[in-house]
Amino acid sequence: MIDSALLRLAHSPDPDDAFMWWPLVGLGDGGPEVDTGRWRFELVAEDIETLNQQAEEAVYDITAISCAQYPSVRDQYALTACGASLGDGYGPRLVSKTPMDLETFCRETPLTAVPGARTSAVAACRMLLEGRPLPCEVVPFEKIIDEVVADRFEVGLVIHEGQLTFADAGLHLVADLGAWWKSRTDLPLPLGGNAISRDLARQYGPGALEEIAGILRSSVDWAMANKERAIEWALNYGRGIDHATAETFVDMYVNRWTVDVGTTGTQALRVFYKEAQRLGVLQDAGEVDVIGLELLAEDCGQDASQ
Repeated sequence: MIDSALLRLAHSPDPDDAFMWWPLVGLGDGGPEVDTGRWRFELVAEDIETLNQQAEEAVYDITAISCAQYPSVRDQYALTACGASLGDGYGPRLVSKTPMDLETFCRETPLTAVPGARTSAVAACRMLLEGRPLPCEVVPFEKIIDEVVADRFEVGLVIHEGQLTFADAGLHLVADLGAWWKSRTDLPLPLGGNAISRDLARQYGPGALEEIAGILRSSVDWAMANKERAIEWALNYGRGIDHATAETFVDMYVNRWTVDVGTTGTQALRVFYKEAQRLGVLQDAGEVDVIGLELLAEDCGQDASQ
């Protein structure tokens, strides 16, 4: 019997990523919840800035990356049709201890705590500033709210569950970047993508990327069909949030575009990259490769044959 080949899949340590991928390995000794074919999976959790950096060195076979990082790693990775996080009228949020409106933020550009220089949140914020520099310092995402509360930064750019919990710390909303982007483009804001190493096609032959993308799709489908079990696992990555908050966050970012980015999600990516390049925020992304898109139904959670 031929041993299955190991694929290392890295994801960020937040509830929506954990929700999607645990069926690939299962819980305890039960094994995977889905058929993983000729592969077996190992899951690794790292913060998104670390994953963005490691993608430049092609550390993992499959990895979460910020959509803003894709132009820098497109030679090593392609995006998969499933596993993306898009905010439809909501997204990362600029928050402050002292009330501040968006006009003031754009005029004064105060020192801002950000979760990573390569993140889509920072790219969107720079587009908000029409390409002007954003005075910022990178802070671990889970510490940004505390840093703003402690007056070490005037503004924080919060991602993950901090988008829902910042007000509990007494902070005020300056701007929701997803809402701003929606008003500007009428499209969801691309935030996180799932990238697959192009080298796997060389290792395992033609069609390997599409085959793996199909397995990843089955993991997302299984998690969504077994939502309660998936959320219980995702709470391990929620940093103390309650079940209701975790469910709300998962519902925000595990949606129809997570199953398949489809026409709308692909268009959102193209507009994001075009606008970011125009403003000098990102380098040219070229043609955006989305693996598995042709196998999946557009803009819905159903199989293409149904």
